[in-house]
Amino acid sequence: MADEPIFKPTAFYRDPLAALKWLEAAFGFETTTLVTEPSGRLGYSEMSFHGGSVSINPEFSSEIIGDARMVSPLSIDGRSTQFIRVHLAEGLDAHCERARAAGARITDEPADQFYGERTYRALDLEGHVWNFAQPVAAPTIAQMEEASGLKLSASLKEAGHG
Repeated sequence: MADEPIFKPTAFYRDPLAALKWLEAAFGFETTTLVTEPSGRLGYSEMSFHGGSVSINPEFSSEIIGDARMVSPLSIDGRSTQFIRVHLAEGLDAHCERARAAGARITDEPADQFYGERTYRALDLEGHVWNFAQPVAAPTIAQMEEASGLKLSASLKEAGHG
């Protein structure tokens, strides 16, 4: 398990099997683990993409997570508490077009950002937000601050908050 990532995001879906198929077609992800219950219901799955990993699972609630409920954005009027950011070494615009052709709702078209990346954002078939980014430049902190009007800090202490 030495190759396991430190963090592994998990997205929850009403129909995780449909999500797996859609994510393969739209984003080029590959299903690498599929655990099904005797009833045929998906219990757990993982997908990989360029060395990264994400788990795609059915909605879930249990005493092991207390009062929390893990649900699809479809189950809570499209709301979400996170998005998944995916790094692309190259080909961001072509990736966006592939996603669009598969039915992704592109919410933010490909554009260069002040921090040196080209990004686009898309909603999947159940409303999860996916943010794809490709490095295109290596601006300095000063250049990023000038371009954005923001103050960039490397820590809470440096920013005066700790």
